[in-house]
Parts: sequence; C-alpha cells; structure tokens
Amino acid sequence: MTHHQRPTTNPSLPWKTRISISLISAFTDTARRSDGTVNRRILRLLDFQAPPNPKPINSVSSSDITVDASRNLWFRLFSPSFPSNLLLPVVIFFHGGGFTYLSPASKAYDAVCRRFARKLPAFVVSVNYRLAPEHIYPSQYDDGFDVLKLLNDRGAAILPENGDLSRCFLAGDSAGANLAHHVAVRACKAGFQTLKVVGLVSIQPFFGGEERTEAEKQLLGAFLVSVPRTDWCWKVFLPSGSNRDHGAVNVCGPNAEDIGGLDFPKTMVVVGGFDPLKDWQRRYYEWLKASGKEATLIEYENMMHAFYIFPELPEASQLIMQIKDFITNSCANHQQN
Repeated sequence: MTHHQRPTTNPSLPWKTRISISLISAFTDTARRSDGTVNRRILRLLDFQAPPNPKPINSVSSSDITVDASRNLWFRLFSPSFPSNLLLPVVIFFHGGGFTYLSPASKAYDAVCRRFARKLPAFVVSVNYRLAPEHIYPSQYDDGFDVLKLLNDRGAAILPENGDLSRCFLAGDSAGANLAHHVAVRACKAGFQTLKVVGLVSIQPFFGGEERTEAEKQLLGAFLVSVPRTDWCWKVFLPSGSNRDHGAVNVCGPNAEDIGGLDFPKTMVVVGGFDPLKDWQRRYYEWLKASGKEATLIEYENMMHAFYIFPELPEASQLIMQIKDFITNSCANHQQN
C-alpha cells in the first residue's frame, strides 16, 4: 500500500465540527496538569451528560446497571424496540478518552450508542470503567473483563430475553478500542459457557510505542490527538517505571502477547488518514493477520481521529453501516460454524 505525504495535517470540516473539536481540545488541555493529575472539577463542568431514558426515544430506551458500586463500575444498557421473539446480538462498548476522560453518560457517547442500538440493531452495553490517573493499568481492563464475566454468569437476568449472548461483539474507539482488544484476549482464555465473543470492532485504536512513527511526525498539529497529549495519557495510565513499549500500549511490539493459539475474534480495524495513530493501527491489523487471525481494514483517508462521534459528518453514518455489515456477516459465519 502506498502512503502519500499530505500538505496539511487536518481535513476540511464543517464549521460546527471544528467548533466542537476546539472546545473538546480546550477543556481536556485545561484539565490536564503537568504533574500527572487531572482537574476533575473542570471536566465535570464541560462534560455534558445525558441521563438514561426508560421510555424509548427514537425507538431506543436506556437504563444504568450497577456492577460494583465500590469502584463505580456500571454500564448503560441501550435497548432497541424490537419484537421480543427476534434475537439480537449484544455489543459491549468501551468509550474513548485516553483512559482519562468521559463516560457512557457523556452526551456524545450516549448518542453514538443510541445510534448503534437502533441501526445495527443490537443491545448495547456501554461500560463505565475507572479512569486514570486515579486508577492506573490494569484497572480499566479488569473492569471491562468483569462486565463480561457478569453477563456470562447472570446475563439472562440482566438483559432482555431476546439479547443473544452467543453473538456478542466487543467494540470501542481510541482508548476504548485498546481496552476492547485486551478484554478480548482475556475472554479467549476465560472459557465462558454462555457469552461468546464472535467479533471485535476496533475504531481508531489507541496504541503506541517508544518509536515515533512517520504519521506522528507528519501530523504534529492534528485535531484532538497529538504526541504531547498521547504521551501524557500513557504516562499517567502505565505503572511507574514503564515505557510505551509496555504490552498494554505496543500490542504488537517487543512485549506483545502471543495470540496465535487463541480463538481470537474476527476483527474490523478502522483507520483515519489524518489520525497520527494510523501507523500503529495499521501495524495492529497486520499483526492480527500475521498471527493467523481474520481481520478487515477500513480506511477513511480524509478523516481525523474520533470522526465518527460527529453525526454531521457523512462518514459517521457510513461507518455505522459498515459496522452493521460486519456484525451481520460475522453472525452468519458463526451460525454456519
């Protein structure tokens, strides 16, 4: 594949999207401190929240379910209005935010998961995991896996009766896609009896390493994601003394876990042409293939990091349709096997 150098570091976007990106960047930069702490008060002021809605809005209802109150582990369940005799897959979703920001109640992620539930269609479990720097690795992975364990053990009592845990998908964007990968590895080893992960939707995953890739060097002024921002997020996420070649960060690097012997799910990897992380994301796709796993690469050459949370972009709707196709095809192949 040939990669062309770009004269600019950002795509052409509608003014509404540019304003939203500027606000997001401003409040995360303001809240991030040089000493490795975060001003949560500022974040709470600017992270606009959406409450759950037991009564359907646009054919989707939602409710918040506590997993472990002692660590504020909960998820928001999005349920589309479909006949109870029609079995639907279950999508377990992990939000982005550099392991540091946002939650399932953040308006952008509430809206994304609502669209997933309606358009895929599927029951969507959006996980509220603990955040860095207050909680470092592996807290986020523990939380994600514990939600899967709960659904495997008690899913029939929690989900609507037409939620089909034998057709379960893990999904996430950015840090959430990193989390989804590591939870998928754990799920492969767990031997769940009820829950079966048949697919992984990895939207612009947040991976990295000590090396500076060509994309990181060329896209220095990119929207939302920059080397200083990602370096800070990794530093406050990782255990003291670790570097970015830690296996949590550089999943296909010197400390990578061998997944060759695992029944790793079919994976869809989404990459944006204006995302500084795109070289790491392509390496992830290539590593999955080299490990003998089924993987599909979808590239949006003119899109930046996190493009799909902006519904005014046509590419956001296009991606949801591609995720729908991936889920439909994965379910069909699963049934044949």
